Amino acid sequence: MRSDRLGETLLPKKLALPVFASDALSSVAYAPDEILLTLGFAGGALALTQSWKIALVVVVVMAVVITSYRQNVRAYPSGGGDYEVASVNLGPKAGLGVASALLVDYVLTVAVSVSAGVQNAASAFSFVRGHEAVWAVGIIVLLTAMNLRGVRESGTAFAIPTYLFMATVLGMAAVGFVREVTGSLPLAESADLELMPEPGYETIGSFAMVFLLLRAFSSGCAALTGVEAISNGVPAFRKPKGRNAATTLLMMGLVSVTMLMSMIALARWTGIKYAEDPHLQLARDGVLVPEDYVQDTVMGQVSKAVFDGFHPGVVLVSVVTGLILVLAANTAFNGFPVLGSILARDGFLPRQLHTRGDRLAFSNGILILAGGAVFLVVVYDAKVTSLIQLYIVGVFVSFTLSQIGMVRHWNRHLRVEKDTAVRSRMLRSRVINGVGATMSGLVLLVVLATKFVHGAGFAVAAMVFLYFVMTGIRKHYDHVSDELGVEESNTKASMLPSRVHAMVLVAKIHKPTLRALAYARATRPSVLEAVTVAVDPDETGALQAEWDRRDIPVPLKALDSPYREITRPVLDYVRSIRSENPRDLIVVYIPQYVVGHWWEQVLHNQSALRLRTRLLFTPGVMVASVPWQLASSEGAEDRFEGPVVGDVRRG
Repeated sequence: MRSDRLGETLLPKKLALPVFASDALSSVAYAPDEILLTLGFAGGALALTQSWKIALVVVVVMAVVITSYRQNVRAYPSGGGDYEVASVNLGPKAGLGVASALLVDYVLTVAVSVSAGVQNAASAFSFVRGHEAVWAVGIIVLLTAMNLRGVRESGTAFAIPTYLFMATVLGMAAVGFVREVTGSLPLAESADLELMPEPGYETIGSFAMVFLLLRAFSSGCAALTGVEAISNGVPAFRKPKGRNAATTLLMMGLVSVTMLMSMIALARWTGIKYAEDPHLQLARDGVLVPEDYVQDTVMGQVSKAVFDGFHPGVVLVSVVTGLILVLAANTAFNGFPVLGSILARDGFLPRQLHTRGDRLAFSNGILILAGGAVFLVVVYDAKVTSLIQLYIVGVFVSFTLSQIGMVRHWNRHLRVEKDTAVRSRMLRSRVINGVGATMSGLVLLVVLATKFVHGAGFAVAAMVFLYFVMTGIRKHYDHVSDELGVEESNTKASMLPSRVHAMVLVAKIHKPTLRALAYARATRPSVLEAVTVAVDPDETGALQAEWDRRDIPVPLKALDSPYREITRPVLDYVRSIRSENPRDLIVVYIPQYVVGHWWEQVLHNQSALRLRTRLLFTPGVMVASVPWQLASSEGAEDRFEGPVVGDVRRG
């Protein structure tokens, strides 16, 4: 796609919602599970009585965070999101900390979402069970290919299943509420089981109980992942970008809150018992369930209860839930490359990440994200219970620093703003962001305290590592810029002509050699000579005789090589000229012929390539390749990105 067609890839709100919000929306498929599972450590009574309270606190946090982010996208519609807010208002170090957290969290989003989708599918398709990691890797590859096609195509592909998931879950909630009100809602399949405390949790004190409730809350906060994606993806929205992004955030929040509370309520009404290890905690009549007992997800058990007697409804919920969990990874596929491009623009990541591919997608960022997610899936064997322990930390680091940055943003603008109405809006926004910063910070502390030893520590270590890597990349670019910079006083001096000592490397007299000699003479250097390496005295003597017979108007110099080396004698000769005349510029012309097939390259050694590489590291030396295209090279520019170099010595 041409660059001037970038506007055609921008998203309306109806497509932006499924593209950027699928991660947050899909969390309803595993956030209730995590809350019930954690509370289940202390037995079934705690899960039934406290789950809705935990979910309500999560909803309050979500409402505050979403309200705060609506201020962000309006104030910073350029797409830097939390990174830009923190960098501008708190400094580059804080911005880099946010970026490190978000990049790690995006990779985890793909790994967790795809793994959860595959595990959900395994309950319906037996051929998936036992091969979850393989299927997860295959799905990540498929998502990568779809996103490389461009954001609009991927948005259209994901819109239908995302909206179908929303309609299915909300429809199931509506049916469940009606059946509960009418007294016809049956109990879940696990309702008649006894959920016993996990070993060590039979009797816990007040402090341990509070810690367990906080851990359940931090697990439930998985429902907030993905909120920041809209803030980072504002450039993908149609104009007015800030307003459309804020509206999409509001829609996402309303739908997410409704679905989360509906699932918690239905799980409570149907009496679901959910355990991390059902074979150690679930019992019937005092006897633990057998080894072949399969525990369905909370979503699966709720659907079987609500649609009791209507199996197609159960199948529909299972299919769309598995699908949305896979497609939720698309949020990261849209957020990670954009953030990577901004970081590359600022010199913190390789500059290749800043460029768009031929489909106007940030192809390099997409491929790096996919590689990181595949690595996690393989290492953790696509187990959501293990992966999710690494989750959440990064997103709350970015939440907290971003909201603190927004408070400073409003403080800075309030110092100069005189209009009363505008000041009133700014004051209101500052209060919202202040509350958001406080709440996000508290949640971050809770998450670190309750999950650090369970896996969150690895995520923190990855963020720290990435922070220092990006700092090192920026230092490298700064050093290169300092070395290459030209002072105003030296501009004219650097353009003055120098004495040029030119030499043409010669192996034998053939067409590439004659072309190189002709080209070198055409540049009119101060000194021109032909240089050969005397590996074989007889061959060197024959070359000199042929040179004199043809009366070539360039002196030929033979360099001794008692150890039959090619590279070292040339390098030593070049350095000797440099030491005698340090101000001279040396240009080495290397004749070469270009072959067209990979197998032809194998038939020739690469002495010219090695020599050219060594010469490039020699100060004051320029290397010029003079190609001669063989017949087999016709059309080879479509097969090779660069020419294949023939042997300087043997030709």
